[in-house]
Amino acid sequence: MTLITNSKDLKTLCSRLKKADFVTVDTEFIREKTYWPHLCLIQVAASDDDDAFAIDPLAEDIDLEPFYELMQNKEVLKVFHACRQDLEIFFNESGKLPTPIFDTQVAAMVCGYGEQVSYEVLVNSILKKHLDKSSRFTDWAQRPLTSKQLKYALADVTYLRKIFIKLAERIENLERTSWIRDEMKKLSTKENYINRPEDAWERIKIPNHKARTLCIVKEVAAWRERLAQQVDVPRGRILKDEAISEIAAHPPANKEALGRMRNVNHGFAESARGDELLEAVQRGMEMDEKEGPQREPRTQLPPGLAPTIDLLRVLLKLKCEENEVAPKLLCSAADLELIAGFGKEAKVAAMSGWRFKVFGKEALDLRDGKLALAIENNRLKLVKTEEVAAG
Repeated sequence: MTLITNSKDLKTLCSRLKKADFVTVDTEFIREKTYWPHLCLIQVAASDDDDAFAIDPLAEDIDLEPFYELMQNKEVLKVFHACRQDLEIFFNESGKLPTPIFDTQVAAMVCGYGEQVSYEVLVNSILKKHLDKSSRFTDWAQRPLTSKQLKYALADVTYLRKIFIKLAERIENLERTSWIRDEMKKLSTKENYINRPEDAWERIKIPNHKARTLCIVKEVAAWRERLAQQVDVPRGRILKDEAISEIAAHPPANKEALGRMRNVNHGFAESARGDELLEAVQRGMEMDEKEGPQREPRTQLPPGLAPTIDLLRVLLKLKCEENEVAPKLLCSAADLELIAGFGKEAKVAAMSGWRFKVFGKEALDLRDGKLALAIENNRLKLVKTEEVAAG
């Protein structure tokens, strides 16, 4: 168990790791009181080494550039478990995403271990080991780190080596390498990790979708997002979503009106931030409605689809059991509704790629009456309707 606290040792370690076929990677961070996740520890282990290493990004004498160079080395596969937050951190810190990557949580879904299966479950089910998770919620920013904390943190990359090997072998045997490649491509899209203030309005749920209301929501949400990023606090600490909805529905003209609002603190209304908020409201009031944000209208499904949706749900369960793949990875409940309503015109993932081969094609045939569900020997199966008619 090695803790890296200076640039010289980190450079030596990364020179060693770049010779490996793959490295397992994990992070510990805190973000409960901040907008940006604060990186507190990086754990790495190599494919060809029994040792594991913890890198302390909070150490005074350390430059993480060699590590980020390793993350960009295309000859070394980077293996994570549930990597979205790790990728977000590395993208925020370095401006780049690790490449290439492999996510064992996604791989587990491909191999039938369930939806969003935890690392602890995989360690138990694949390696028959037990993880001590008692240090999960410790303060990772405190220094010095205890040996118990380091042991806990490094377990997240040591067991991951064998889990990756087992899952990779199973995926190859199932001939599903292309499935994983497609999913990793989605995870590696930079757009997933960029928080643009001008797009923050899309997260606000409001009952009123009038053009003027949406203009105000957009300006106020963008102001809040920029401020949250600037002072590094959760956006809700500045202004709750409920307050933005109330402000947009009943735009305040001055501090007095702002202070009377149910979801706005009087002290906030009287502060300099209150002035900034009122300026954002005014910008929303003056925005050209034609250039303002537009909510996509909810897709109206044809009436009487419930039985069809139920049939597709049964088919989905059948195909997931046959192929040992998690339902969430194959087709969502919302996508089932769109397939039931619009067939091949539905703009959903199951209408293309490996999902279409596994589920989408037969879902269309079932919807269009070319296939039927039948029971034989107490088991559900698919039959062609022409065979049913002939029989």
